Amino acid sequence: MTKLISLITLLLASGLCFASEGTQHIDLTGHFVGILALLLFFIAYLVVMAEEFIHLRKSKPVVLVAGIIWALIAWYYQAHGIPHVVEAAFRHNLEEYAELLLFLIVAMTFINAMDERQVFEALRTWLIRKGLSYRALFWTTGALAFLISPIADNLTTALLMGAVVMAVGGSNKKFVLLSCINLVIAANAGGAFSPFGDITTLMVWQKNIQASNGAVTFWTFFSLFVPALVNWLVPAIIMHFAVPDEKPKGNSIQLPMRRGALGIVGLFLLTISMAVMAHSLLSLPPVLGMLTGLGLLQLYGFMLKTSGEKTDFANSANGDFSNPVPYDIYNKLARAEWDTLFFFYGVIICVGGLGFLGYLTLVSETIYGGWGATNANITIGVISAVVDNIPVMFAVLSMMPEMTTGQWMLVTLTAGVGGSLLSIGSAAGVALMGQAHGSYTFFGHLKWLPVIALGYVASIGTHMLINQHMFQ
Repeated sequence: MTKLISLITLLLASGLCFASEGTQHIDLTGHFVGILALLLFFIAYLVVMAEEFIHLRKSKPVVLVAGIIWALIAWYYQAHGIPHVVEAAFRHNLEEYAELLLFLIVAMTFINAMDERQVFEALRTWLIRKGLSYRALFWTTGALAFLISPIADNLTTALLMGAVVMAVGGSNKKFVLLSCINLVIAANAGGAFSPFGDITTLMVWQKNIQASNGAVTFWTFFSLFVPALVNWLVPAIIMHFAVPDEKPKGNSIQLPMRRGALGIVGLFLLTISMAVMAHSLLSLPPVLGMLTGLGLLQLYGFMLKTSGEKTDFANSANGDFSNPVPYDIYNKLARAEWDTLFFFYGVIICVGGLGFLGYLTLVSETIYGGWGATNANITIGVISAVVDNIPVMFAVLSMMPEMTTGQWMLVTLTAGVGGSLLSIGSAAGVALMGQAHGSYTFFGHLKWLPVIALGYVASIGTHMLINQHMFQ
């Protein structure tokens, strides 16, 4: 019973990982080394979850524990005269992380470049100037969140639309609460049907999974469009009647996009296309297309710089905008979320070690072997409401259970939209709680849990109905 509890705890606390495939290693799940490694990771993840209260950045504990776990493994294997097995396993995990790191750096750089060119701010002020009613704004921001998040990440999307909600109806707490819940659901649902919409879908795509009835390709994810849409629409329709039937007062000055903004948007779309073509046509990692797109963005930034374009972001940290400098794309590169990127490193390496020790094999046998794929995948989504969907999803990827394409899409859907069940289940929800402090709260979101759960169940049923051919 104790071992079963440990296995379930691991699933709840697991992080990003791709265990060493095809490597012969010793099962240390019952050994002191394995138990200590599991305990250390569990403690580190508790510290991560308490980041909001202790103000310790989430990357620090997992990066530290990652080194300790692999040092313990290496020490044990050195003592038994087989050190090179550990080296090969660690390099495998490091290679997986490097591909993710480069992909995300490019995506973050493009988003930061568009932000600096006021693309998002122009959209926000345009929406405010339209003079929409609360209900119209509820649907407009939700629809835009659903459509933007497949390209941008759900966090950026939620914050963008959240700024609109706060600017228009910040004094109406009921409207802000319902709109923020709607934004979380829409952003998470929109990210679930696109390989670029969430870290989880990105890694499922990059893993190039060969399902038992076919491969999971770039286009496979779009089979989740209708189920994801249902996931958003069901609770949105019910919440619509609770949104105040009023029209907010106030207006805003339209802010224009800066020169070169549309060019950067176009380059971003071209970069996504190149990533898809590199993977589907040339059988190369998608990151090649992304880095090629970054090269184009760098050249475009050089063109802006040499034509006299100035940017005042260099001194924005201390509030000094009086000394603009020539436009430099590397300023956008430096603004990438490095704490998040190092957090990914920590959990990939940590759970790479736990997988090497043998824990993830036991978890896979327990839930996928005992419960069945459908029940296990639905449970994965519920778990992601408590633990961020990224570690949960990549624990599944590290197990690599034998599943049909339909089941792989089911776990992609549930891991993506399951985080909407609670406000702490996704980065979008956590960020909006900070942005709309006092209006959008954990318990305010919790009151609408039955409605959100109804959308969760409806999306699963829709997927199993319209994509039933994928389960055969």
